Amino acid sequence: MDNGRNIRLIAFLALLLAGTAMASGIPEVTSAVAASEGLTLEAAVRIALQSNPLVGAARAGERLAGARVAESKAGRLPFLQLEQTMMHSNNPVFVFGSLLEQEGFNASYFDTRFLNDPPSMNNYRSSLNLKVPVFNKFKTSAAIEEAKIGQKQAEADIEWTAQQIRYQVIQAYYGVLVAQAREAVAVETVKSVEKKADDIRVMLEQGMAVKSDLLAMQVQLAGFRQDLSQASGAVKTAKAALNTVMARPIDTPFQVAGRLESRTFSLPGEDEMVKIALISRPDYQNANYAVSAMEQKMKAAGGQWWPDLNVFAKVGRSSRNITDGSSDFTIGAGLTFDILDFGRGARIEQARAGTEAVRAKAQYQANSIRLEIAQSYQTFNTSRDRLEVASTAVEQAMEALRIVQDRHESGLTTITEVLRAQTALLGAKMNLLAAQYDLYLSYAKTKLAAGSLTGVEEMAS
Repeated sequence: MDNGRNIRLIAFLALLLAGTAMASGIPEVTSAVAASEGLTLEAAVRIALQSNPLVGAARAGERLAGARVAESKAGRLPFLQLEQTMMHSNNPVFVFGSLLEQEGFNASYFDTRFLNDPPSMNNYRSSLNLKVPVFNKFKTSAAIEEAKIGQKQAEADIEWTAQQIRYQVIQAYYGVLVAQAREAVAVETVKSVEKKADDIRVMLEQGMAVKSDLLAMQVQLAGFRQDLSQASGAVKTAKAALNTVMARPIDTPFQVAGRLESRTFSLPGEDEMVKIALISRPDYQNANYAVSAMEQKMKAAGGQWWPDLNVFAKVGRSSRNITDGSSDFTIGAGLTFDILDFGRGARIEQARAGTEAVRAKAQYQANSIRLEIAQSYQTFNTSRDRLEVASTAVEQAMEALRIVQDRHESGLTTITEVLRAQTALLGAKMNLLAAQYDLYLSYAKTKLAAGSLTGVEEMAS
């Protein structure tokens, strides 16, 4: 709404109150948003945390991290494999070896003509291969620890997502209340102006007013009807925003059970808020977890100087036609050293540089958190001071209006002074409404910056 419309709105809100202010005073603008039944802030948060897709994505990430932990732990467990092969060849080595495997070898096969040019034959081989890892250069232990860190990161992601959604719900919920308050003011303004227009029309018929007064009133009435239309649209938009956060169709009807009012919120000192954030803020925890994960990569990279040690066992059966044949077994252990690996040093350096990078990012994030808290904390203090000033301004404007009205009744001033006083009062009330909304949001924002927006009970009570 532009400045011209703001002036027009304030002026005719003054007309709205002109007939009632002297008798009963001016009611609080925020009283129009009170509701005895409807959607509470706690319920809105609960719905959002159950249904918002971002929470679903974070929980899926937690399951993924859990699966990675299980997968990495499997690296310490035996590996059993069933192998089935079928080969047909006349290669002398293959034929000679297959006959031995099948226990079908006899003295006639020592004939040089057979050995040099044997007939082709089948060899069906079935085997169970068991491999037991004993030591693999710290790869498995580092992978397990890294996966566990990833699981902690996923848990922190869930908590941080939940806090951000709480803030979005608070912003949208009280946004609905503000929009409804403005719509209520616009409705009453239109009704008041319509009544004033009717009064002027009667006075015109009685010769007590001129036509230009009626025309001016009708022009202003049209402008306020447009303002009402915009205010009603703002309510729909605000409700759509809240429905979106709650993951419901944007046109889902509901009523809110709440009101904006002057509240007293308290926070620890700024330094204490920074300490809280650096301990409990989930995204900063994730930055530190990333450092720990890279340290595990460094451990695995350094383990490349160590050997691989595995124990294995095989049980097999070889036959010419599946139904017959003979069985065999093999057991053993293997120790492998990488004597020459030109990429080993580069991989170690990559892990070292990666660790330094995530440490620097964690430090940068810590500095950013300090700045964010300083900004949000100052905004909260400013909003609290602004609320005190706005509340005092409303009281002063009401008293000024009372004095001007008394002077007008005594014929000591003009209606212009009365309208000016009424305009000042309504401007003060609109500022109070905005200050109340800003205080709620700045409080929630500061709690979010500290990573402590774990509930909304303080705001909803």
